[in-house]
Amino acid sequence: MNTPTKLGIYALGLAVVFGGTTGIGKLAGPVGAKADTGHGGHGGGETGTRVPGGLQISQNGYTLVPRRTTFNPGELTDFRFTINGPDGRPVTGFKPLHGKRLHLIIARRDLSGFQHLHPTEVGGGVWAIAIVLPKAGTYRFFTDVQPEGAKEQLTLGADIFAGGQDEYTPLPKPEPVSKVVDGYEVTLAGNLVPGRSSKLTLSVRKNGEPVTDLEEYLEAYGHLVALRQGDLAYLHVHPDGEPGDGKTRPGPDITFYAEAPSAGAYRLYLDFQHEGKVRTAEFTVQAGTSGAPARQAPEEGHSHTH
Repeated sequence: MNTPTKLGIYALGLAVVFGGTTGIGKLAGPVGAKADTGHGGHGGGETGTRVPGGLQISQNGYTLVPRRTTFNPGELTDFRFTINGPDGRPVTGFKPLHGKRLHLIIARRDLSGFQHLHPTEVGGGVWAIAIVLPKAGTYRFFTDVQPEGAKEQLTLGADIFAGGQDEYTPLPKPEPVSKVVDGYEVTLAGNLVPGRSSKLTLSVRKNGEPVTDLEEYLEAYGHLVALRQGDLAYLHVHPDGEPGDGKTRPGPDITFYAEAPSAGAYRLYLDFQHEGKVRTAEFTVQAGTSGAPARQAPEEGHSHTH
């Protein structure tokens, strides 16, 4: 299937998911268009014209421009792209976000194949990194950036295709609340509530003992990405506290505040570092229903850092 055909099918899919509430023009937007961005929402759908992060390739005049949109599955491939500004030229100045000028997040459209990468700028605003897309299918590439002069952080998204027969994996059910990753048990507490900031606490143990010496990763003791099933809307997530602030401990608990724009299933990806290695624990949670799997996180005061 060629790329234009796939893009057409994807747009039709969005129309089915959001039909009757939000038009395709508001979701995708023309390249270079300005969008009213935000992360609010209530009940079963977005409110007003606000669009969750990652659904647009262009936002506030800034555009993600991939140099290629196809890969051969399983092959290490050089991927290059630019973030073009309102003047159409590649941006070269960016404010650091969590210690990096640009974050590249990749997930297959079935929410498998998660990767969190940090490309290198090779000159003239061109970013480059070698990537393997392990299976055939459509992948969503997200860039988290804040160009100098931009008023806010931007999450831009584009579909990239790995050729071959698509064989998508069903999203795991929202249970259990504990996952074992490379010998570490990670437990999730808290539920996503549509339309407001929700507290999520992830606790890390090893060999039955709490891990109290987590290592700093991206200026925090953990980094959380959350994506909505269906359109892969990218949630706005704040870590609670930061290393060296005098109150945030290096484990076993890592707390975040996530803003779910609507009811539905979401996939959470927690990156944490210990003994010199970054590991990722994945969870499925259901927002807006009484059947959410995680136990309730304790309520307490908090301060957002971003």
